[in-house]
Amino acid sequence: MKIVSYNVNGIRSAQSKGLVDFMQSSNADVFCFQETKAIQNQVEPYLYEVAGYKHQHWFSAEKKGYSGVAIYSKQKPDHVEYGFGVPEFDTEGRMIRADFGDLSIISVYMPSGSSGDTRQAYKMVWLAFFQNYINELKKTRPNLIICGDYNICHRAIDIHDPKGNKDSSGFLPEERDWMQAFIDSGFIDSFRTLHAEPHNYSWWSYRANARNNNKGWRIDYCMLSEPIGNNLLEAGILPNEIHSDHCPVWVKIKR
Repeated sequence: MKIVSYNVNGIRSAQSKGLVDFMQSSNADVFCFQETKAIQNQVEPYLYEVAGYKHQHWFSAEKKGYSGVAIYSKQKPDHVEYGFGVPEFDTEGRMIRADFGDLSIISVYMPSGSSGDTRQAYKMVWLAFFQNYINELKKTRPNLIICGDYNICHRAIDIHDPKGNKDSSGFLPEERDWMQAFIDSGFIDSFRTLHAEPHNYSWWSYRANARNNNKGWRIDYCMLSEPIGNNLLEAGILPNEIHSDHCPVWVKIKR
């Protein structure tokens, strides 16, 4: 089973740049999208059905043109959970879960704190809430794949300039500590488990020709819960797919 995670930075924009063609050629079973910046009826479902993704589930933000997550799949999920069930955290449309048998796949778009102290404080509250939510979820759904834009570089190897960005949101010590604690709570970073080499990133600023110079950040992850860790077959990053300021990341597991 192959799962692709992609922050598309506006699904309509990404669609105009060849997103559907990429999906059709990807041979993926499930796509987890983040930052859709739309509501479902603004996107033509037929295009994606032709690509093989007949089952399309969205959870959008209340604010127009902001945030939003979706899961597109070839197989119909047994159950879909939209948000956390907590209005305080659901208005921004940051989590959707699809269950396929005993496997649950989550598309998550974690907040950014780059716009200032207020959003950084919100991000840390959100991260604590998410950890508690996942701790509870694992009691009934232990087989989890949590894909998405975490908006955190875990280690120095995951960012092009760790010294210059030591005070930047997304690479702050408290964020990196949260990421380590999240992994220690029972998760596997699928890409880093298989690929120890540097200079692998999933997001680049639009400024200063950053993408062409590969001055990026690895902030998009496919995390596997430990009970399915032995099912990991492959994982990768696709920096040459350009429909967004992010690129797709993917994982393949044995089912």
